Amino acid sequence: MHDEAGTAALGVALARALAPGLSIYLHGDLGAGKTALTRALLHAAGHVGPVKSPTYTLSEPYRVQLGGQPQTVIHYDLYRMGSPEEFLDAGFREDFDGANICIVEWPEKGEPVLPPPDLHIFLTVAGQGRDVELQASSALGQSCLQRLSFAPNL
Repeated sequence: MHDEAGTAALGVALARALAPGLSIYLHGDLGAGKTALTRALLHAAGHVGPVKSPTYTLSEPYRVQLGGQPQTVIHYDLYRMGSPEEFLDAGFREDFDGANICIVEWPEKGEPVLPPPDLHIFLTVAGQGRDVELQASSALGQSCLQRLSFAPNL
């Protein structure tokens, strides 16, 4: 992906490939495009309005339509979390219930209490653009990748 438009296109493609219960972990340095990707995904899934990184609230729920059905997508940003216990104390683990779609920025801050993801997305700043790598780590993640139709601007 060479620019923000490529990141947005991936978000749109991911929105079409989502399934209830999917958990996606976003990896990358500050400015790598994690929030931009999530914003594009949420808007493509039907959210109207702003999408900001929940840096201080740690989580932000959104209601979207998925296949004509209401769906909750919860966006987490664990960057400012002091310890994994904060994740547990906030009750976030219960959100990973097989129904909600959970998107987590900075998942390494929640290890080892964070439930395992279905999909890892690694975003790396590369020159004037970004590199992206998607890795499925469950059957649900694999089926998401199989549904994914994405042609980046190369």
